[in-house]
Amino acid sequence: MRRALVALLFVAACNPADESCRVVESAAVPNAHGPRRRGAYARTPMPAPTLEQRGLGERWSSEPLDTLEFGGVTYAPLVYASPLFAPHPEWGPVIYTATSNGWAYAIDAGCDAGTILWRTRVAHAVPLERLDGGVPMGVLSTPVLDVDRDRMYLAAHDAEAGWRVHALSLTDGAQLPDWPVTIDDATLAPLNTNGPARFQRADEMSQRGALSLAPDGDRLYVPFGTYWGSGTGWIVGVDTSSPRVSAAFSSAPSLDPESSGGIWGSTGPVVDDDGAVWATTGNSPATVGAPAGVWGNSLLQLDADLQLQRAYSPFDHCVLDRGNMDLGASQPLLLSGLPESSTPNLVAFGGKQGVVYLVDADAVPPAGERRRACSADPRSDHSLLPPEGRPLSVFGPHSYEYGEIDHAKMRTSLAQWADGGTRYLFASGTSKEAADSTESVAPSIAKLAIRLDNAGRAFLELAASNPVVVMQNPGPPAVTGSGDEAIVWVLDRNAPRTAPLLATQTPHPRLYAFAASDLRLLASMETRGPAGKYAAPIVVADTIIVSTDRIEAFALGSQTATSRADP
Repeated sequence: MRRALVALLFVAACNPADESCRVVESAAVPNAHGPRRRGAYARTPMPAPTLEQRGLGERWSSEPLDTLEFGGVTYAPLVYASPLFAPHPEWGPVIYTATSNGWAYAIDAGCDAGTILWRTRVAHAVPLERLDGGVPMGVLSTPVLDVDRDRMYLAAHDAEAGWRVHALSLTDGAQLPDWPVTIDDATLAPLNTNGPARFQRADEMSQRGALSLAPDGDRLYVPFGTYWGSGTGWIVGVDTSSPRVSAAFSSAPSLDPESSGGIWGSTGPVVDDDGAVWATTGNSPATVGAPAGVWGNSLLQLDADLQLQRAYSPFDHCVLDRGNMDLGASQPLLLSGLPESSTPNLVAFGGKQGVVYLVDADAVPPAGERRRACSADPRSDHSLLPPEGRPLSVFGPHSYEYGEIDHAKMRTSLAQWADGGTRYLFASGTSKEAADSTESVAPSIAKLAIRLDNAGRAFLELAASNPVVVMQNPGPPAVTGSGDEAIVWVLDRNAPRTAPLLATQTPHPRLYAFAASDLRLLASMETRGPAGKYAAPIVVADTIIVSTDRIEAFALGSQTATSRADP
């Protein structure tokens, strides 16, 4: 009955005789990796020259999402997740999202843009002081859509039940039979391929990394880190056909509540076309070194059953461990089909130190029992090095001593773009005034060219950066268009890592648009509402969609803005 009623309402709202009704057509964005695994959207919703002339304007926004009442305090919703999009056969274009307060939503993006089509409470969230100054911990990661099966998968923390994975109908938000699936220590211990290790208390575990699906949709991957170094990192495999935890991998065989290989970067692990799972990890304890099974500060490739296959660890991983400079802050970007190269398949990622790495995906060595020994010689690194002989430092100044918390320089995945015969990467981050300073300075956005040496091996070269714009805590870039019309979009949280996000004095996020050609600033605009951190914009037809305490859509400045009621 509910489904039929919604369908009738949609038909009524989308009267073809009403010229104001706009049914948009756009490719689905079902996961945090966006189109082509963070590659450029083919459509150019706002050509760069036009945007530079007319600026940004709000096209529409939803009403603020559900608040949470706890202990006599009202908590505003924050969306940490990147928004997702899929056309629905009954409703047309729909945005899907979930909040820190424990709710999931479907929101109209077409004829009645901004209308909440359904809402489902998936968790009873409670505030945690360790989470950005007291944000409730409900849903923090970006869900994933399986459009063919009419499903939205998401992970939520419930104050009583702990971490659970839910499967909701895309049509009405109803929980599917045999879901949710509980993730806890008792469930994971017998399945761990790198144990023994402990999945710590649920409110110590950070499920910030986006969820990922296997190519055939039969396996869902859920990553975990911890807060303030209170445990090891995990990837959990969930069987989606017979709902249950079916595989698990810990980044170290550790029963102690200490930092070791957290997998927490916002875009989450990526699954390649063959079903292999790629992820980067955070630091291991500074005193550990390289014992068997410890995979902190590494790039990992696992098979579908989460058996570790191959691993790359930087030459200086032990120094990165000491400085809490996580590679796990920047989950992998897979690139393939590099023309005329002896290294056609690549993996790119960064880290909190502000360094960006390029690795030959076909030459990542077998994992063996442990990370290789640390080295003082950067030329011994197994990544694809630039001519200067060390991984490329993009956001500086380079430091081994200062690189954690508000000193960190990069917590985002990369985006790729092709212009003619050259492939480029875009990186967002925060340079610092001095090595020991937390003051952010330009550049905060950089364009890296993938070049080939005389042997046809790829390496990275800094091609451009913006020398003026200073971002505080940006999310991953997203690219639209091609040629001179292409644009790089970034949503900056506009506040330091340690800022309490619910405080009234904390600024709202700001959306930036840069020309892909030279990274000149085209436009920027502050959002209506506050937000979580490290979310990326998505593109739906001719609008840019961002998530804050609601869903907001931006277009060219002359567009007529509409919005749902504010509180």
